[in-house]
Parts: sequence; structure tokens; C-alpha cells
Amino acid sequence: MLKRMLLMLAVTMVFIAGLGFVKFRQIQAAIAEGASYQPPPEAVTTIVAAEEEWPVALSAIGTVTAVQGVTVSADLPGIVERIAFQSGRTVKRGDVLVKLDTRQEEAQLAAAEAQLELARLNYDRMKALVAEDAVSRAEYDRAAAEAKQAEARIGEIRATIARKTIRAPFSGVLGIRQANLGQYLAGGDAVVPLQSLHPIYVDFGVPQQDAARLRIRGPVRVIAEDLGGAEFTGRITAINSVVDAATRNVQVQATLANADGRLRPGMFVQTEVVVGASQTVVPLPASAVSFAPYGDSVFVVTEMKNEDGAVYKGVRQQVVKLGPAKGDQVAVLSGVKPGEEVVTSGVFKLRNGAAVNVNNTLQPSNSPAPTPADS
Repeated sequence: MLKRMLLMLAVTMVFIAGLGFVKFRQIQAAIAEGASYQPPPEAVTTIVAAEEEWPVALSAIGTVTAVQGVTVSADLPGIVERIAFQSGRTVKRGDVLVKLDTRQEEAQLAAAEAQLELARLNYDRMKALVAEDAVSRAEYDRAAAEAKQAEARIGEIRATIARKTIRAPFSGVLGIRQANLGQYLAGGDAVVPLQSLHPIYVDFGVPQQDAARLRIRGPVRVIAEDLGGAEFTGRITAINSVVDAATRNVQVQATLANADGRLRPGMFVQTEVVVGASQTVVPLPASAVSFAPYGDSVFVVTEMKNEDGAVYKGVRQQVVKLGPAKGDQVAVLSGVKPGEEVVTSGVFKLRNGAAVNVNNTLQPSNSPAPTPADS
């Protein structure tokens, strides 16, 4: 009985050892096959890097503001008697916009004119009597003062009547009317916005380290995306004397011609100021750059060897220093040499050393001035 049990135990151990050896060989074969596995190449598009001369320019977001802009308001209280303008129309300086009811002031003016006439008659009479020593000098001076007071009262009433005729303080374009016929306006109540649109200002900020590179009368290029990418040119007319403590930017003001009134106050625009001579850059499509917090990079196509020594077309990740952007392109200041083949699409699925299959049948956009501009 004992011999039979020992025999069965020996047979079982031999079986288990044999099974373990077979599995060991299978695992070794799988590891060898995985080590030799080469993933299929990724399909990408490429471009051959070339140098270009780009002007050194500062780009910033700007806001259009009026050279003169105000909300015309009532100077004195009164009831609107006549509205002499239409919303959105162009007016000239001095044009009547609104006339308030002045019947009470006109009645006061008539009474003051009658008082002035009486004061002048009394003054003339006193003047003749004082020459004959018929009245005292004090009575004569009182009559003269009353005549002057009557004249001043008339001037005051006429000024009040004039102030109730609201006129355009400068030439410009009116906004939407905010007063109605018969409405009572208190002093300071709004009547209509008025903006001077030609010329017009564009305000923008530049970093404090770049402010010294700007100069008065320097050219400024302005692009209005809301107007189909329309371009305008102007000149720098003012540079703020203080730095914004919140943004560390210096505010700059440019003046542009705007005869057709296409630029309106409050519009968002893109500004560009040329601040130096041209610099040599390697422009690449923005789609070629892998942007990351630790550094931007591109993938350069080159001949590579695998572990078996076989040559294949692969990619090498290269850290780059970027400069300004222009349309679909971004300037590479360092990291890419002219003549190198750079991947322009599919960078998100690549890794250092990955095999690629170049297919340039359909290339990504690579225009410095695309149409539309934000394509």
C-alpha cells in the first residue's frame, strides 16, 4: 500500500513538473514575440522647414474709443417742447437737438425788459436833476445801480432760455434717443449719446518691458475681425506715464482715420506695432506644435534604427522656442533647422521614436493671412 502511494505521488510530481515546463516555454515565447513586436506606423503630414524674415512686432488686444464721446443731457429742468433730431443721424456742432418749454422764462423776460425801461427813465431823470443839485448824489447812484441790475436780470433770463435749447457740443453721430416729446427732464437727465467717429482712438496695453520700444508717431496696424478682417492703419499718439499695477501693462493710444465710420466705440480689435528690424525665423503651422506647460515641442522626421538594427522612418521630439504668430503660422526662434522635415498633423498620437508613414495628400492650413482670418 505504501509503495503504491509513493508511486502515485511520484507520477503526480512528474506530471506537474512537465506541465510547468511547457507553460514556462510558452511564456518565454510570448515575451520574445512581444519584445520583437513593432506597432504599425502612424499616418502623418509633414513640411520641410525653411527660414523667413519676419518683422519684430508687438501684438495686443485693443478697444476702440471715441476721440470725443458724451451723453448729451439737460442742463436745466423743463418739459420737452420740440425734438429736432433723429436717432443715428450725423450732426454738426451747434445743431439744435431738443428745445424745452420756455414760456415762463419768456414772460419773466418781458417783465424784466419793462423794469429795465422804467429803471433807465428814472436814471435819466436823476442824471438831469443831480446836475442841478435837485437830488442827492446817493439817490442818483441808487438809480444807476437799479438800471444795471435790470440789465443783468435780462441777461440772466436770456441765458436760462438759451440753456433750455440743447445743442450738439461737437460734430458726431447720435445714438438712440432717450427723451420723448412732453417728457419732464430734470437737470442732468440723458437726452441722446453723441460720439465723434472721425478720427477715432484705439487703446491697447503692452508689457512694461516692451514699452520702451514704442515711440510717438510710430505706425500701428489694426485688424477688425468683426468687419471681415478689415485692416486699418494709424499712429501712436499717446503712451501712458504709469504702469497698471494689476496687469503690469502700459496703456497706449493710437489715432486712426475713420471717415466711413466703420469702427465704433467699444469694438474689439487686434493691434500690431512694428518695433524693430526683421528677424530670421522658421515659420510652421500652429498644428505642428505640441503645446505643454513644461515646454513646447515639435516632432522631426528622421531615419532611425530599431533593436535589430533595421532602419525605419521615425520621429524625434524636439523642444522649440516660439515667437509671434501670424495667421495659421507660428514663428520658431530656435530648435528647428532649415531643411528638417517636421510633422504638421497627428502630433497628438506620436511619441519619441515612433514610426510614421508620411502622406501629404491633404495638408493643414499654413497661410500667414488666411481667409477668413480666424479659420
